[in-house]
Amino acid sequence: MFKSLMVNKLKISKGLDIPLGGSAERFVVDTRGVERYAVKPPDVVGFTPRLLVAEGDTVVAGQPLVQDKRDERLFLPSPVSGTVEALVRGEKRKLLEVVVCRTSQTSLTSLTSLTPEAPVWWMIKERPFGIIANPDHKPKGIFVSLRDTNPLAPDLDFALKGREQEFEAGVKALEAYGEVHLVKAEGPHPAGNIGTIVAVLDPINKGEYVWSVNAQDVANIGRWCLTGEYKPERVIAVGGPAAKCPKYYRVICGACMERISEAQMMDASYPRLSRETRASRETRIISGSPLSGSTVAPNGFLGMYDQQVCFIEEGDKYDFMGWLMPGLKKFSFSKTFLSGLLGKLGNLEILDTLGMPRMSYNFNTNVHGSVRPFLFTGSFERVFPFDIYPLQLIKACIVGDVELQEKLGIYEVEPEDFALCEFIDPSKTEIQSIIREALEVLRKEAIA
Repeated sequence: MFKSLMVNKLKISKGLDIPLGGSAERFVVDTRGVERYAVKPPDVVGFTPRLLVAEGDTVVAGQPLVQDKRDERLFLPSPVSGTVEALVRGEKRKLLEVVVCRTSQTSLTSLTSLTPEAPVWWMIKERPFGIIANPDHKPKGIFVSLRDTNPLAPDLDFALKGREQEFEAGVKALEAYGEVHLVKAEGPHPAGNIGTIVAVLDPINKGEYVWSVNAQDVANIGRWCLTGEYKPERVIAVGGPAAKCPKYYRVICGACMERISEAQMMDASYPRLSRETRASRETRIISGSPLSGSTVAPNGFLGMYDQQVCFIEEGDKYDFMGWLMPGLKKFSFSKTFLSGLLGKLGNLEILDTLGMPRMSYNFNTNVHGSVRPFLFTGSFERVFPFDIYPLQLIKACIVGDVELQEKLGIYEVEPEDFALCEFIDPSKTEIQSIIREALEVLRKEAIA
């Protein structure tokens, strides 16, 4: 796609492609006319917000709304021009959202280079910890994944079609801070994760840093550098087993989900589905990957770094006899159900060669059991492509042994890297939360 840029190819063998039904049709619906948008500080790890606006204030696209208390150079800008409609707070008055109602199409226009003061800087993330890139750190590399392998993730070649010039300009701007690695990984999920790519090409050691940028955000950075216009635009994939007509949508970051929810719900009487879906169950709307995204309300807002939305039935109904049934219509990694054997046939690469569809399943959110003792099964190593011991690292995080965590490679990982381990875990342990809590302890110690 990018003939003038060098793209690295990687082949990853370990992992698992989850055959989740409801992939998006290659048709883009333009929803950039949505009126309400939100900036969500909790989506940004390590960001301690200081409000710069009040309800009723008039803002323009690119204007800072909240600033990081620890580093005043870092801020989250308004995605559109309009009026600050609401400041949504949670427990202990924690700032959850700054809602902006668009009233005009104007934006900050300033031909400038990529600097920490640019409104696009928040799009650059830093490992370890997954924070906004610290301008004072020298990264050993800047990584961009050109393939998203999450279930129902957007095809980035399709999403970036027509934005080649902006993408190349974004890469050129990033090169001022370090060597940019464009990587297109082949293989099952999590081959496309930044963590997997970094672990293969250049693992992180203590005291080292790498930066990463979403491929579509590289194009947004390029647009800023070429025109001075702040327009954080993405093409997102909307689908899932409970989606009515899965499609791609062109949106501005932080867009309200109401219009998409109305179009994708099976029945206008949301949250109840129509009888044709055999359910009359509630639907969960997930902003981001179905493995690691966050639940949003039908009139909620797209996550700041998300490029997909998934509609999945709530698993609030117990199955007769549970795992004692053959389970031909249930996906099974551990071969608990007969579908575990059929899945081996339904996911062979030869089917892709022959143009035949792979087997897919209508998953719901049921975890099929309660929390159990955390036991060694040997399954994690089959889906975890890092050169570290996943089970031992998880246990070190549970007991809070920082020294052992560092020896086992805690600085290489983010919670999303353990999403598959959590998915196949028979113990039903919330592994991603455990990893995030351990990383937060280390991050706070590092800045203390």
